[in-house]
Amino acid sequence: MANEPIVHVVDDDPAIRDSLAFLLDTADLVSRTYESAAALLAQADTLAPGCIVTDVRMPDMNGLEMVRRLSEMGVRHPVIVMTGHADVPLAIEAVRAGVKDFIEKPFDDEALLSSIRSALADLAGTAEREGQDAEVRDRLASLSTRERQVLEGLVAGRANKVIAYDLEISPRTVEVYRANVMTKMQARSLSELVRMTILAQ
Repeated sequence: MANEPIVHVVDDDPAIRDSLAFLLDTADLVSRTYESAAALLAQADTLAPGCIVTDVRMPDMNGLEMVRRLSEMGVRHPVIVMTGHADVPLAIEAVRAGVKDFIEKPFDDEALLSSIRSALADLAGTAEREGQDAEVRDRLASLSTRERQVLEGLVAGRANKVIAYDLEISPRTVEVYRANVMTKMQARSLSELVRMTILAQ
């Protein structure tokens, strides 16, 4: 269909671009691939409606810088950032810069597809999203003081060990609080938890 949304995939690794294009094709999603942030930005003026999936670490310009440039150019496509474990603080910074979601590698195909479908659905309704924000704020209010402290550490991109040291509790206790927070916030992943928290503030 001519008006079908496009998933714009940006990654400097040809093997990853090909595998993502194949994954999207099998999920009946139309994709276009770009070998660099510059290649996507060059077409920003005429970018077909849809969402953008980008690696956070690329030579020349990282995914975060690309997000800032797109924002300056008035391009409002939802962006999903793929990140290695060590890049989680960078991914959290990206969420603050307006990225819709980040997916940690190695990721489950279904998790990525779910995030993409959610981003494409977001293009549709804002009123529904406002209702969801109010729900998230209610869930935040239900957290205990300690759970909120652990959540703040996670949103700041700190590892469990660092949070444990800061709060003078054991890493195992942090894991228990983290699990409680995930349950109370109804978050399926760390990235979803971080995004919900930042957007509800």
